[in-house]
Amino acid sequence: MIAFDVNFAHSIGFPVRALELVLTTLTVLAVVTGIQAIGVVLMAAMLISPAAAARFWTDKLKVMIWLAAALGAFSGLVGAYISYVAPGMPTGPWIVMVISIIAVLSFFFAPRKGILFRTITQRKFQKQMLEENILKLFYQLGETEDSYYQPRTMEEIISRRPFQRSKLRHGLRNLYKQGFLEMSSNGWAYTQAGKTKGQRVTKLHRLWELYLTEYLRIAPDHVHEDAETIEHIITPELERRLEEQLKYPEMDPHHSQIPYRK
Repeated sequence: MIAFDVNFAHSIGFPVRALELVLTTLTVLAVVTGIQAIGVVLMAAMLISPAAAARFWTDKLKVMIWLAAALGAFSGLVGAYISYVAPGMPTGPWIVMVISIIAVLSFFFAPRKGILFRTITQRKFQKQMLEENILKLFYQLGETEDSYYQPRTMEEIISRRPFQRSKLRHGLRNLYKQGFLEMSSNGWAYTQAGKTKGQRVTKLHRLWELYLTEYLRIAPDHVHEDAETIEHIITPELERRLEEQLKYPEMDPHHSQIPYRK
């Protein structure tokens, strides 16, 4: 905190001058000790890499400190051992190499924060958004024509919302496998489960639009894009709170009916 926002540390009562003295003393001791083992340039990597690697595995400062210390000690032992068994290998660079490998592996494979985990999570969310947007569009088409279970062709869907054809086809097939859509020679149609889910997504979208206009005073023509994202992450608990806070409204800011499950 004192390294990145000293004014905030002052404001919440931290003894900033004392902490700065402790931080500076620890940094000097680490550098003076490390210079003898790995040199001036590589010491910078040893100051940063253990903490950077540990940050990917925890959100708790205390755990991060102990984990960073353990990773630094482990890399020192392994690097020294490699240098011992292979006399031609210098100790310092191998210590840095070991901690760098640990840091790179942490960047890619750490749970929740690693690049691989984030990529998988992002793709799952994109898949969820696509499928729910398709079901919502089916509901909106059903509202317009007062026929929710009428088959829809891909051309009809794309004419209403410009999905990429390949992604739309993939989304329709996934919804068919999950039992939300039926497929026939005339196109794709709701099942009862699909209509229920599409109705809920539509309701969340319109509730959030109304919340933004009534409580945040945002103009009705500026709330659609935000609702397009938020509708996919609203939990049932938040849904109930929105309904209660808005007193179970019947219309959204665009004068479209908010559908409640009967």
